[in-house]
Amino acid sequence: MDDTRAGLTRRAVLETGAATGFFLVTGLPASSQPQPAAVVPPAAPAGIETVPLILRINNRDFTVDLDPRTTLLDTFRNSLGLTGSKKGCDHGQCGACTVLVNGRRINSCLTLAVMHEGDEITTIEGLATEDELHPMQAAFIAKDGFQCGYCTPGQICSAVGMLQEAAAGWPSHVSEDIATETVDLTDAEIRERMSGNICRCAAYANIVAAIRDVSEEA
Repeated sequence: MDDTRAGLTRRAVLETGAATGFFLVTGLPASSQPQPAAVVPPAAPAGIETVPLILRINNRDFTVDLDPRTTLLDTFRNSLGLTGSKKGCDHGQCGACTVLVNGRRINSCLTLAVMHEGDEITTIEGLATEDELHPMQAAFIAKDGFQCGYCTPGQICSAVGMLQEAAAGWPSHVSEDIATETVDLTDAEIRERMSGNICRCAAYANIVAAIRDVSEEA
């Protein structure tokens, strides 16, 4: 006899037998068979509230409206067109995004833009004047302190901040006398103080030479 003509198929018989075996093994009544969960449509994403800011960058005021989670680096690059500061690791480990805030060097990928309203921020674009390069920029060119150039903006900003730290008498890990008010910027001092800035092209010797030249002329 053809099972299909009796309203049964081999598949239906097998599925019924498997279900019966499941309930016999588990001891669950047939009425306790799990029912499919109701389909709940996903909730619409909540809108992101932005924050209006006025940022003082390179002696200019910029008005922005930002997600409060936006980093200073992403604000430069994505909102203001200041692409000199580079995104390298985005974890504060390579120094490619180094800028100056109130004269001190920071990693702009690790700080939020909303934290810096009222601060004086200087990026690589703000170091030179219309007519003249900053001495550190000129020294990097003269000493060939870059190869691919990707890390160079961060290297230069970091070097400018580092010389200000040394001028203020800040010691480093290799300083022999941490109480002295005058720092002798030896090659070892420069390397240690610039150790947070990575050059993947390994132009370190020329970077040190450029910084040393500027420090001697200051």
